[in-house]
Amino acid sequence: MQNHRQHELVEGSLPVFVFPTELVFYADEQTSHKQVLTLYNPYEFALKFKVLCTAPNKYTVVDATGAVKPQCCVDIVIRHRDVRACHYGVYDKFRLQVSEQSQRKALGRKEVTATLRPSASQDPPTPRPQDEERRTKEQWTDSEFFEQTAFQTESRPVAGGPSLLTVLFALVCMAALMLPTLGEQETTVPVYLHLSINKKLVAAYVLGLLTMVILRT
Repeated sequence: MQNHRQHELVEGSLPVFVFPTELVFYADEQTSHKQVLTLYNPYEFALKFKVLCTAPNKYTVVDATGAVKPQCCVDIVIRHRDVRACHYGVYDKFRLQVSEQSQRKALGRKEVTATLRPSASQDPPTPRPQDEERRTKEQWTDSEFFEQTAFQTESRPVAGGPSLLTVLFALVCMAALMLPTLGEQETTVPVYLHLSINKKLVAAYVLGLLTMVILRT
């Protein structure tokens, strides 16, 4: 049994079970921009996995690395985040690379193709012979894969909020509007802090602009 196990775990020889084997995204269907790959582990030992991609900037992979318990499975969420017409019909590849928990060498790998189409209601265009030949060659050649970094795994835009300087200017303008107007007599505020109507109009205008900026951020 031990000799069989050693033979089975030769680098790159372990079968990898992934479903589906092809991802299709549709530009006009928002729900299709999120796809799920399921990685199965039918073996008696745990597996580590890593997701690589030929075009990592176009996709977000949640949990691009992880582990699968024996005889269990995990779902890997993949989102297309660059839905543009220039990417229609382009075939990208994902590579799921697995290894044993205690080892670094890749025991097996499985490649999954991904493509973006304009609409689910339209049949994909019939490829020209030269395009089909090129695609076949790409599938049989070893493409260049890149790791999905932690930043790419969680690439949701984060609202930074208004800057401290913007808030400070807004507070100054509010304080200026609360000061007495030039010419008012019954006040305990020193005369040099009395502002003219023109200065208050400027402060109100600037405050309005700053408020718009703060609300947008």
